[in-house]
Amino acid sequence: MDLNCDGSDPFRGAPPPPPLLILFELVPHCLCKVDIHTGEEAYLCDICGKALSQKSSTMLVHKRIHKDDQPYNPDVCDKPIPRDTSLSNDRVVNISKKLYHCDICGKAFSHKGTMNVHKRIHTGERPYHCDICGKAFPQGCNLTEHKRVHTGEKPYQCDICGKTFSSKSGMVVHKRVHTGEKPFHCDTCGEAFSQIGNLKKHKRIHSGEKSYHCDICGKTFSYKGGMLAHKRTHTGEKPYPCDICGKSFSHKSSMLVHKRIHTGEKPYHCNICGKKFLHKTGIRVHKRIHTGEKPYQCEVCGEAFLQNCYLTEHRRVHTGEKPFQCDICGKKFSSKSAMLIHKRVHTGEKPFHCDTCGQAFSQTGNLKKHKRIHKK
Repeated sequence: MDLNCDGSDPFRGAPPPPPLLILFELVPHCLCKVDIHTGEEAYLCDICGKALSQKSSTMLVHKRIHKDDQPYNPDVCDKPIPRDTSLSNDRVVNISKKLYHCDICGKAFSHKGTMNVHKRIHTGERPYHCDICGKAFPQGCNLTEHKRVHTGEKPYQCDICGKTFSSKSGMVVHKRVHTGEKPFHCDTCGEAFSQIGNLKKHKRIHSGEKSYHCDICGKTFSYKGGMLAHKRTHTGEKPYPCDICGKSFSHKSSMLVHKRIHTGEKPYHCNICGKKFLHKTGIRVHKRIHTGEKPYQCEVCGEAFLQNCYLTEHRRVHTGEKPFQCDICGKKFSSKSAMLIHKRVHTGEKPFHCDTCGQAFSQTGNLKKHKRIHKK
């Protein structure tokens, strides 16, 4: 079944019509004459499926919009035929085959118009242009959603948290944060994802595909977004500013996570202990505390770790590497965190305070030890 642009089922929530009426509505391929109870005849356009109740000469006039010198316009040609409950099942022409095949990839479609839109994936054709910024789109509905970037319109609201979105699909994807729904599964390892785009990126881990190359250092990436974000490490570009404090970020996702510091939003909940997190990575790593999973293993000594960054630091025990240097005394450290803790010896900073007696400490570990005094 062909879905709406936002991924929803156009008939969900509506009373289902008789099966043959569905076929009539969804598969209007041929020029079919249908007798209506009034005795009137209806003609179906064999290109777009539009129904005309007048004589066949009207159909000839209509079909001129499909001539080769006219661009395909889904606003004209993709409108579904209105249901006519006066049609009886024995008077409907039942044509259920997908008669239109893409001559490039072979995918089959029940509407010629839908196939024509699909072919734009191969041809790169984008006939719908934004009259404000000039950006082009393959479908009219994509342009409609894009224009809301300029107008600020966000007509779709999450009925759980009230957050608003410029597209229905964006709202639907967002709601999976609340529901935990992950409908897209990797057929190799079984990992589930809330968005199909994330599944596609994940699959490249298994295939080893890295189609995108940094033209500065040659590093390869599985997806274009990763490569573009990486290039900002060379250029220093930080195009995403926080509109609350002004801090800029090289990744949009980093900026959005940062903003939660201001709003206090913690949308990710551990379903075992209830602890809340700012971002998805935090909850994924946290859950390993409950499961005992330590997926990152040192190939030298076999010690396992919760996160890859801990493994990276640990390896320096074997290599002797100490890449972080104190800019006050020159002492070197194997981890950045150790160097920052050391610098508090010079600065006198003690950011960790006992909430019982107020005593301050330079390390959180020392604070935890101190708190045991109050528990005795």
